[in-house]
Amino acid sequence: MSLRPALPDDFGFIRGLAQRPDYAPFITDEDEGRLAYYATDAAHRLLIWEEDGRAAGFALWAEIGDPSGRVELRRLGLAEVGGGRGLGFVNALTDYGFQSLGARKVWLDASSENLRAQKAYERAGYRLEGRLVDHWFRPALGRNVDVMLYGLLRAEWEAARGLAAPAA
Repeated sequence: MSLRPALPDDFGFIRGLAQRPDYAPFITDEDEGRLAYYATDAAHRLLIWEEDGRAAGFALWAEIGDPSGRVELRRLGLAEVGGGRGLGFVNALTDYGFQSLGARKVWLDASSENLRAQKAYERAGYRLEGRLVDHWFRPALGRNVDVMLYGLLRAEWEAARGLAAPAA
């Protein structure tokens, strides 16, 4: 399993996931023009998760280069769920955020109704930092939902991975 930059040939895969009935309430489907922007803009990374040489998921990073050192894991989806795939995917993305993007903090959000995602984020070490009540209008649901905000600091990630420098 590996992460690589998304290419225009991957946009159909990304859109296909976003349009699936099980993802539609949680992931915004964006057109190829917007995906191309994300794939080339310095403040974003649009990635493909590969398993056995085939696309198995995607993720979108945002806020890269923000002076605060935070980066946002804005959108992610897997073609197949279950069997620990979600946790493995979130862990790989988290490692990417800290190792490759140099983040001081990784943050993300989830619909209050997306319990599977919340569970994966918490298992990966993310802490619930807040809840925005009745905040997101979700067209697939025809109503507003709460947004759950999660974060993980570099020091917490390093400690969990056994990377923390020994105390002097």
